Amino acid sequence: MPPQHRYIVGQRIEFVPGRFDGSAPSGTYTVVRQLPNDALDREYRVKNARDGHERIIRESQMRQGILA
Repeated sequence: MPPQHRYIVGQRIEFVPGRFDGSAPSGTYTVVRQLPNDALDREYRVKNARDGHERIIRESQMRQGILA
């Protein structure tokens, strides 16, 4: 059985891009949707709190956001 998602829809997280993530800005995002698991990592659709852009990121690129 694949691992369960750690973060839930509506939760605020911090996106920590790696060096191969291009111009995707780090910062606070909100989880919009949990995506199906793959063998490597869980994926999520997240929305940037500043510019409103949505992107797909892996759980390994995320950390718990600051509660506001």
